[in-house]
Parts: sequence; C-alpha cells; structure tokens
Amino acid sequence: MTATKPGITPFLWFDGDVEEAAKFYVSVFKDARIESVHRPAPGKPAQSATVTLRGLKLHLFNGGPHTKLTPAFSLMVDCETQQEVDELWAKLAAGGAESRCGWLQDRYGLSWQIVPTVLVKLLRDRNPDKASAAMQAMLKMGKLDIAGLQRAYDQAWRTRSGSLHTCI
Repeated sequence: MTATKPGITPFLWFDGDVEEAAKFYVSVFKDARIESVHRPAPGKPAQSATVTLRGLKLHLFNGGPHTKLTPAFSLMVDCETQQEVDELWAKLAAGGAESRCGWLQDRYGLSWQIVPTVLVKLLRDRNPDKASAAMQAMLKMGKLDIAGLQRAYDQAWRTRSGSLHTCI
C-alpha cells in the first residue's frame, strides 16, 4: 500500500482575470508552472487556475467582487541573497503597493512577505540585544536590506546597566 499525504492548497479569491494572474506569478518565479486553467465555456474568461510556485500549489478562483484578498493572508518567500530580494520585490510590487517589514501587495491584491533567510537567524539569536537590534532595524525598513539587518545585529551591545545601545 502506498502512503499518500493529504494536500493543503491555498484557495485564493480574485476579482478578475485569474489566467492573467497565473501567467504573471509563473513569470516571477523560476521554479513555477501553470498546472491547469478552467473555463466555463470556450472563449469565456478563466474561472480558475492552479499554479505551482516553488513547490507550493495555489488555486486561483475568479469569484468576483464579493470578497477581497487582505494582508491577513500572505505568502512568505525565503530569499538567500539581496539580489533575490531585490528582484522579487521589484517584480511583485510593480503595479501594487509596498509596505513595511518586507511586506508588499501585488497588482492583484495578494500580500507577500519577501524575507531574507538570514533574518530568522538574527531574530532568534540567544543574545537578546542582537536579536532586538535586528528587529528594530527591520521595523524601519520597507524592502528588507540584508546588509542593514546584519549591521544592526553586529553593532548591538549592552552596557553595564543593561540598557541596549547600537553603535552606528
């Protein structure tokens, strides 16, 4: 008997052309493909599309204006390099809205977090001064800057009184 694991697929409600959105997302990510597009009838706009982005399957549904995507749901993308952060940020933010702390909303209203993988290491450091310094630096950023996060982390130190300082 073959073991199968149950799938969990985010089902995202769009108001508009899901085929256009599917093509856009596939153009942004290197490891991406359109799995399927469903049309209610030939020549009609797509009602739904399924894409796989970096191994994550997403189902896009054209449900109309009744429900909107919100930042309460976002997709977090791990990035190894600043170049990857910069490229994904530019592509996904084009026609959308940039926000704080690595968050943006794309032209379709879907929220994304573009996060350098080093951020988790910095924020979870055993030294609370260093972790706090990285957090404070992140809170001031829109698009995350790896060098800026690392600099804040590296420059954090504690005085004898225990108060946090950063050397900038």
